[in-house]
Amino acid sequence: NMACCGSCLCCQCCCCTEGETRTPEELTILGETREDEDEILPRKDYESLDYDRCINEPYVEVLEGLDRKVKYQITVCSIYVCSNCILIGVFVDFFVRLFTQLKFRLVGKSVEECSENGCLALSLLELLSFNMAFVFIASVLVLIEPVAAGSGIPEIKSYLNGVKIPGIVRLRTFICKAIGVLFAVAGGLFVGKEGPMIHSGAIIGAGLPQFQSITFKKIRFHFPYFRSDRDKRDFVSAGAAAGVAAAFGAPIGGTLFSLEEGSSFWNQALTWKVLFCSMSATFTLNFFRSGINYNKWGSFQLPGLLNFGEFKCPDGDKNCHLWTAVDLAFFVLMGVVGGLLGAMFNCINKRLAKYRMRNVHPKAKFIRVLESLLVCMLTTVVVFMASMTLGECRDLAPPTANNTTAIVSDVNSTIRQFFCSNRTYNDMATLFFNPQETAIHQLFHQDATFSPVTLLLFFVLYFLLSCWTYGVSVPSGLFVPSLLCGASLGRLVANILKMNLGMHIYSGTFALIGAAAFLGGVVRMTISLTVILIESTNEITYGLPIMITLMVAKWTGDFFNKGIYDIHIHLKGVPLLEWETEVEMDKLTASDIMEPNLTYVYPHTRIQSLVSILRTTVYHAFPVVTENREYEKEFMKGNILVSNNIRFKKTSVLTRAGEQRRRCQSMKSYPSSELRNVCDEQVGVEPAEEGQDILQQMLERRHMPYPNLYPDQSPSEEWSMEERFRPLTFHGLILRSQLVNLLIRGVCYAENQSSASQPRLSYAEMTEDYPRFPDIHDLDLALLNPRMIVDVTAYMNPSPYTVSPNTHVSQVFNLFRTMGLRHLPVVNAVGEIVGIITRHNLTHEFLMAKLRQHYITI
Repeated sequence: NMACCGSCLCCQCCCCTEGETRTPEELTILGETREDEDEILPRKDYESLDYDRCINEPYVEVLEGLDRKVKYQITVCSIYVCSNCILIGVFVDFFVRLFTQLKFRLVGKSVEECSENGCLALSLLELLSFNMAFVFIASVLVLIEPVAAGSGIPEIKSYLNGVKIPGIVRLRTFICKAIGVLFAVAGGLFVGKEGPMIHSGAIIGAGLPQFQSITFKKIRFHFPYFRSDRDKRDFVSAGAAAGVAAAFGAPIGGTLFSLEEGSSFWNQALTWKVLFCSMSATFTLNFFRSGINYNKWGSFQLPGLLNFGEFKCPDGDKNCHLWTAVDLAFFVLMGVVGGLLGAMFNCINKRLAKYRMRNVHPKAKFIRVLESLLVCMLTTVVVFMASMTLGECRDLAPPTANNTTAIVSDVNSTIRQFFCSNRTYNDMATLFFNPQETAIHQLFHQDATFSPVTLLLFFVLYFLLSCWTYGVSVPSGLFVPSLLCGASLGRLVANILKMNLGMHIYSGTFALIGAAAFLGGVVRMTISLTVILIESTNEITYGLPIMITLMVAKWTGDFFNKGIYDIHIHLKGVPLLEWETEVEMDKLTASDIMEPNLTYVYPHTRIQSLVSILRTTVYHAFPVVTENREYEKEFMKGNILVSNNIRFKKTSVLTRAGEQRRRCQSMKSYPSSELRNVCDEQVGVEPAEEGQDILQQMLERRHMPYPNLYPDQSPSEEWSMEERFRPLTFHGLILRSQLVNLLIRGVCYAENQSSASQPRLSYAEMTEDYPRFPDIHDLDLALLNPRMIVDVTAYMNPSPYTVSPNTHVSQVFNLFRTMGLRHLPVVNAVGEIVGIITRHNLTHEFLMAKLRQHYITI
């Protein structure tokens, strides 16, 4: 009573009849959940990338020539990728500065005039007009391409993990992301441009080496290289690293970011390619920004979009030190606090995201725009009112021996005197009415300019508003808001230690450690974030305190929940594979988690059978098999098709009853009652006599041939369980895209001909339509002769990775993840395929459900 609905091979779903009930464990295995349950299970409509190379005959033919050219082509494409990352970085930075300066200049002038004339409501209205207009543009761009919302780091992390997310690396996404983020930042929202820069770099890395565009279909060059998921994902790694390098001026940190947060597969060759790309991006961006901002071309004064400045003690101050061993104790405590606050931030943001999923996203799209405008309006009102009522007027610091004229000049250029008299400035307005990068620079390097009350209020307001903002329908980064929020907390700690305890400390160090603690508590990054902050400060002595703080913040936050990016990946239902499985999972084997229902093809199959399989399923790969029969010579008489398939069959094995019983035992925990009954029946079957084939026993019981005795018939859902699990010798895997390509291009031969007469496709022809391969439903069946035969042996992958049914889950998981696989056949000792493992069979939820069933069975 169970029908299997069409789904990809890696995500087969089953639907129950009315009245049939399932346990929670079975619902988890099937990818379903009850309406009243709050748990979000991995969605089964996400596909995996074909990262494993298909070393078939067309690929072997071009392999030697490809090896000679690939290094040169990769170097050229890496230069193109980093150059385009620079262009988008310069573009976003220039217009954000332009719009922000224009807004603050006009609003600041209005505030100064209205402070005397009593028309501050008009100033607030002007600020609201600017911000809401900018945010409206950013939100409309996200309506055009919804994938452009957010920072894009969760999606890129999922892509590098091997999950194909629709539209994540398209040109339209890139345009909406790049333009939308500059308007979101200029609109006064508490978001950063660094996260979208990483996403933009990944899109450039994915699209540029293809030399074609899906959005602009006329843009197409003859460039047959890098037309596979493997090469594309490697360039996405390089593009993401270049985005980090351009954002923070941290080429090594960008490389480590791609390694730590993204790629599940990495090698030495990829390391130097990614490092070369990110290094080129850093210095090229430095060259252009230094020339544009200071008119000093070649001076290299601005390494990244976010510059932390130089940390150093004033000349002549012998009591000053950046940090000491005593300060490490306070750094550890700040790491604990940062982890707690980060966990709180993630918890609140997760609840807001779930609320949006239930109450905002299902409604009309303009509701998302209204939410963005509401957040913008409230943020603007809070910023204006806090600056007017909560700010403290403080005296300008006069030049001293430790406070040089240059520093005072820098202070005067960024302070805001809103609502304060001459020779004083408003410390709250100085933080709120400046770009976020400027506010971070002030907290790092300006001494005794902010009161503790102002810092505390600023932290609370920024914490709440940035938590609400991350997730609205605008491109939004999280790095800069988290750094600014943590820097204010660190500066507050420094003020308390100085004033109350009289300690001689460097306030900028505590601001930096506070920023690292809070950011680490939110994103839970360690190695890459440590290197990014070290490269951004140009101070290697900060390496140890930053690393200790980030480790403590991560351990503290992990005690409560996951990082913000992992949370949003989970909310999207992406089947992300972690680095490793739990130790207890080794109680399961490959036979416990594999999918035993197979839809397969033969080495030589009729077109009508292929069309039937492709049109009635949405599987993305099919095992290429031949059946094991004792009396195969009788089937060969007068049947060329069967004869061709028999050529690929290995030596017949006489005794298979034992293997069949073991295979059936592995089905006992499967939720289908039908399978459990069949297993119980077969357990009682006496062992076959020596020399007798289990297939012959099945034939004698049924007294008729199998429906698929001749391979011109497609597998049927009405087969008995014996027919489903009869021995099948495994020869390779062939993808759906390859089969459709063969049918469209007429690669077949007649029954009265030899398979040598079949046309041959080159590697370039096989990959010409990548990444949007044609669909079987677009094929005109009138042009096909259903009796023609297709020889798939030259195009299948003859040597995919396989595992034994007795392989432990940890070994299966490590092989699948590290090699970037999409399908992992389970093959027994005699070469018969007994099942297949895909990404969804290795998700944490699926494995936990199987483990619970394992305990129930015991």
